[in-house]
Amino acid sequence: MRAIWSGAISFGLIYIPVKIYDGTRSHRIDFDLLRKADRCRIRYARVCRETGEEVPNDEIVKGYQYRKGDYVIISSEDFKRASVHKSQTIDLVSFVKADEVDQKYLEKPYFLEPVKEAAKAYALLREALRKSGKAGIGRYVMRTREHMALIKAEENAIVLNQMRFADELRSSKELALPQPGISDINERELEMAIKLIDQLTEKWTPQQYTDTYYEDLRKIIQEKIEGKVPAAPVEPQPIPVGVTDLFSKLSKSLEMAQHRKEAA
Repeated sequence: MRAIWSGAISFGLIYIPVKIYDGTRSHRIDFDLLRKADRCRIRYARVCRETGEEVPNDEIVKGYQYRKGDYVIISSEDFKRASVHKSQTIDLVSFVKADEVDQKYLEKPYFLEPVKEAAKAYALLREALRKSGKAGIGRYVMRTREHMALIKAEENAIVLNQMRFADELRSSKELALPQPGISDINERELEMAIKLIDQLTEKWTPQQYTDTYYEDLRKIIQEKIEGKVPAAPVEPQPIPVGVTDLFSKLSKSLEMAQHRKEAA
C-alpha cells in the first residue's frame, strides 16, 4: 500500500509519527471515452470560458468569487498559512465511549502505521484505547480541508475513521414521513413483520456480501473480449406503487424465509 499522508498523532504531550493508508479499495471499473467511428480516445481539456482557448496547467490558479465577477486568488502558500500546524498532526481533542458515536457521522476508514521509532508509543495508545473501551476524537487537515476523525483500536492497528461535521448532516424533518403511532397500523401485521425480521436475523458476516453488479459487469466485459455476444438484458418488472394486502404478503414472506433457512 502507498501512504497518502504523513504526520503525527498528537496525544497530550506525546507525538506519534504515523502514515495514513487508505482502508478501502474501489470496485470501480475505469472506462475511456472513445469516438464511436474509429475508437479514437477523447480527452478532457481545460478551456477559458471567454475565448475557448485551452489553458495549460501551470497557468491555472484557484480563485474565490467574493462578488459577482470579482475574484481573489488563493495560492498554495495561503493554504499552508491556514494550516501550518493542523496539516502536520492529528490532534486528539477528547475521548468518548466507542459505541456512542452515531454511524451517520462515519465517512471513510484509514489505517495508521507508525514509523519504526514510534512503535512503542503507537502500541501504548492502541492498548489504552482497547482496554478503556474509548475512541479518540481528533482533527486534522488533508487536501486543503479540515476533517474530524474517530480513532479506534482494531486488531493490531489504530484505525482513523474520517467523520462528517454535524452541520454536514441533513435533518429528516425536511421529508414527508409517517409519524410514530399512526392509528392505521394493524397489530397482526406488526406482529408478522417482527416475526419476519426475527426469521431473517443472522450473525453479521461481511465476507458473505460481494459486489454482484461489479462481478456481472466484469463477466460481460470478458465475454465481449472473447467475441461472445452477451445475453439480452431481462426487462425489469415495474415496481408497484400501492402496497396492499400486507398480511398476506407478510405470511408468504415468512414462509419463504423459513424455507430458505431450512435449505441452508
